[in-house]
This record gives sequence, structure tokens and C-alpha cells, in this order.
Amino acid sequence: MCPVPSEPQRIIENPVVAVVGATGGLGWAISRELARRGARLVLTGRDPAALRERSEELPGSASAVLDLHDPDAGDRLVAAATAAFGRLDVLVNAAGIVAFGPLADTPDVVIEELFLTNVIGPLWLLRRCLPLLQASQGTVVHLSAVVAEQPLPGMAAYSATKAALSAADAALARELRRAGIRVLDVRPPHTNTGLHERPLHGSVPRLAKGLDPEMVARTIADALAEPKRLQLAAADFAAEAPDRVASERITPERGTSPSGQSTQGVSHE
Repeated sequence: MCPVPSEPQRIIENPVVAVVGATGGLGWAISRELARRGARLVLTGRDPAALRERSEELPGSASAVLDLHDPDAGDRLVAAATAAFGRLDVLVNAAGIVAFGPLADTPDVVIEELFLTNVIGPLWLLRRCLPLLQASQGTVVHLSAVVAEQPLPGMAAYSATKAALSAADAALARELRRAGIRVLDVRPPHTNTGLHERPLHGSVPRLAKGLDPEMVARTIADALAEPKRLQLAAADFAAEAPDRVASERITPERGTSPSGQSTQGVSHE
């Protein structure tokens, strides 16, 4: 059972939502879904051209080019949200990277990059956004993955980053409750965003059929409307897609467990 905050958070109409990683597959699906529901958006991404294109597709949205490797990226996000809307109600971090392969074959720089992008950068960003979120009694949404619950061989470093982010979320949910900030930890299974086809390192294993990003985005948007919800586990998404193919297997040599556990939840961003 998910823990609940001592007091419900306010649900407001037309919230101001910053989507970090809005140019990615799931970030873009989330952006579109929230816009459809009336949110005012601040879109962020690393690629200025891609971000400009996304912003043009959602008239009225603001944007900020930023990189999670930069500790000051949050300052630019705060400035963009304040200039455009004067507030920030929800921060969604949908940015991330993935890598495959045995730890022994994974270069140090890849491990460092995984943690910087998937864990350290999001925490740097959140620190800068806390004053605005406290002022609005807002919500933080961090996109973890099912490997936080079910870490897999051949993905030790990636699994560790997602588990670390979920652990931070569990602590922050209690830490920030007094400030009136809700923290929503989201752990979707493998989603068809294309991220797994662009790994930072290693060969892509054969994956179970992924979820539809639009469905995942709807599930996340629904959860935002539930003031007491602090977690979306992988099982919560499976309930939305009972016909999803989950029986595909890959061999231990390709990076799964000897029992043939499939690599669901490898990527979502």
C-alpha cells in the first residue's frame, strides 16, 4: 500500500507543468496529454531545434534549453516558468539514458554518465525548483522504471540508477510533506519510445513488447489527479494493458537471468 501525505494536496485547474525531457518519446507523450487536459507547459530539452519544433506544436507553451549535467539547469527552468506564468505547480522529469552489458565490460565513463543523467541531475534540478513548488503546494514526478523493483543482470548500472532515484523519491515524499510538496515515483515497464535503440553503451537485447507511450502518459496524468497517490508501480501500468505481450524471453548470454526473465521496463524516456 502506498503511503499517503498527512493532508491532501490541492488540485488546481490549468496547472503550470514543467516537463524535463519533453523532446523524448515519453516526455512528448506526457506533454501532449497534459496539454489536452488544460495544463500550461514549460517544455525543456537539450536540442534547441527539436525543442523549438515541439513548442510550436503546443501553442502557448514556454520552453527552456537545459542539460541535466549542468547543476544550474534548474535556475533556467525556474526563470522560464516564472517569466511565462509566474509559478510552477508540477515538475515532471522524463529525461534519462540507458546502457546494456555486463558491469565488467562497462566503461567507467558510462557508469558516471548514467548516474549523472538519471539521478544526480534530477536532484540538482529539483533543489532549484523547491521554492516555487513549495509556494504552489506542488508535485514532483520522477520517471524511474520497473528495474528499480526488478533489477536485471546485464543492466546493473542502469538498474542501480533507477533504484537510487526511487529511493530518493521515497525519502523526499516524507521530507517534503511538511512543505506541502507531493513526490510521485513512477516505475513504468518497457515503453516503446525508441530509447532502448539508442543505448549509451552495449548491444540492445531482445525485449518484451513495450507499452504504448500514450497509454503510459494517460496513466501518469490520471495519477496526478489523485492527491494521495505517491507511487505508480509497474503493476499499475500492467493493469492498463492486460493484452501486452510479456512472455518473450532472451538468453542468459544476452543479459537476462538464467531463468529467462524478460527485460521489461528497460527504458521509458
